[in-house]
Amino acid sequence: MKKKKHTQKIINNGIQYFSGSETTNFSSSQQINKKVEDQQKSFDHLLARLVRGEDRRKLEANGFACDTAVHSVVCVANQPVTIDTRTMKVYIPSNQTLQQESVVYPHARQEDMNFVKTLTPVHMIRGNITPPACEYTHNVPAVIFSSKGMGNVFHEFNEIIIPLFITTRQFQSRVFFILEDFKPSFMSKYGKAVSHLSAYEVMNPAANTSVHCFPGFVVGLKYHDNLALNSSDIPGGYSMRDFRHFLREAYNLKFMHVSEIKRPRLILLSRRNTRRFLNEDEMVAMMEELGFQVIVVSRSKIISDLNRFGNMINSCSVLVGAHGAGLTNEVFLPAGAVMVQVELLGLGWAADTYYGDPARAMDVHYLKYKIEPEESSLLKLYGRNHSVITDPGYLFAKGGYRAARSVYLDMQNARINLSRFRETMVEALSLVANLDV
Repeated sequence: MKKKKHTQKIINNGIQYFSGSETTNFSSSQQINKKVEDQQKSFDHLLARLVRGEDRRKLEANGFACDTAVHSVVCVANQPVTIDTRTMKVYIPSNQTLQQESVVYPHARQEDMNFVKTLTPVHMIRGNITPPACEYTHNVPAVIFSSKGMGNVFHEFNEIIIPLFITTRQFQSRVFFILEDFKPSFMSKYGKAVSHLSAYEVMNPAANTSVHCFPGFVVGLKYHDNLALNSSDIPGGYSMRDFRHFLREAYNLKFMHVSEIKRPRLILLSRRNTRRFLNEDEMVAMMEELGFQVIVVSRSKIISDLNRFGNMINSCSVLVGAHGAGLTNEVFLPAGAVMVQVELLGLGWAADTYYGDPARAMDVHYLKYKIEPEESSLLKLYGRNHSVITDPGYLFAKGGYRAARSVYLDMQNARINLSRFRETMVEALSLVANLDV
């Protein structure tokens, strides 16, 4: 038997996309039917992994179920569905007489409903209904998700890229993405990662405006924790090591382990607005004196070019920066590298939760340099005895996150004590170079 696979191109309203149709030259229709049946069973198994317990029993019985967790809502259908991209309505056939409609906002984090409700909702309609006629038929399941939150690399990885990996990696590229709020900037930045999860061109529903049929679908993305993958959580089996291996493949990263880097190289994330290092030049001179080749990165144009910046981070032994979204790029460091976070006043919990704890799961050494009040620019603003300096928790308790953020994140810079910081950098060097400095 000779098998031939091709992708069918469709031009609709001036928008080019791919339906992902597949033709096979078999000697009999029975063999074709067997192939389709086997493929559907495979999809059924993979879709079932996205729900558990009573929800899985509902999926098996009714062909539709939703997993509702603390953070995320993921709805799944393992039967043919019709999706009208003009209205973002999904029609799910059912024997039940009464028509039911469910609404899901396709984002991985559901806690902040003020944010979530800025998305276009997906309406799932079930019952004895007559859906609109299919204009295009696909042979892989659809996944509807949102890229809302672009502009901050932490939120981009935490709430889009990692959840997308968790939810769809198991399909081995046999899945069709519908990006509810399609943005060229998202595809430019994360196109390599997205194309490594799906063999088909991502659909922009606003430009597509047509009716599509799929053998199943998923709406929403599964979220585990901050920059985290829990191998025992739905769908099961994937860890941060698996995700980092995926990034190496998608972005063609050269170094797997820090031992492959001949001379210790260090990237210093230089901030230009808040949380600046006021004596940055002296810090660089000290690190070079220790033997590091130091690269200072501050231009947003470089940082936003993930294809280039990911490889730049991967070629370094040590990443240094003040608490902030840029430290998310630790995901690109080779195993055995070091991430040094300068913990500013009042940011201890956030420093550990968002970047320190995840680093350990990445096989990256985590070192924390906690500044003293004398190193913070807030000391001059508030004085040594003010609660902002003596009891950072006070501001969180009194005014909440926004009040604390306006001070500790938006008003704080640091003049680093070079003698103390040198000790941290000596430790970092010993971890990547096995040298006695």
